Amino acid sequence: MTALRKIFVAKDAARTELHDALQLSGCEISVNHAAKGTGVPFVHSHKDNEEVYGILEGHGELYLDGEVSNIQAGDWFVIDPDGHRALKAADDSDMIYICVQVKKGSLGGFTMTDANLCEDKAPWQK
Repeated sequence: MTALRKIFVAKDAARTELHDALQLSGCEISVNHAAKGTGVPFVHSHKDNEEVYGILEGHGELYLDGEVSNIQAGDWFVIDPDGHRALKAADDSDMIYICVQVKKGSLGGFTMTDANLCEDKAPWQK
């Protein structure tokens, strides 16, 4: 199992960046916990990287290019590099979300075209 790198992220951790902890080389992933009424303290964009967000718990607001949208648990969305963005938890709800950042246009293939089927079987596949 030399390929496995694993960490535990506590539910109440403010922000956990996984790129260093898991030695990621193709993307940046963070798990974020915004307490009620708090959020990203600045509006930002990126030079090359798109961001994929997934709201895991709670609800709040997304500021994107001058407009505000409601976001809630179960919502997933992507923002192009040049989008001006910030997220905020609602005043009555903490919000836990994941952010995956990757260079736009860099994906060489999806699972069906990038995967190699192996001969071995996991115990539950026999």
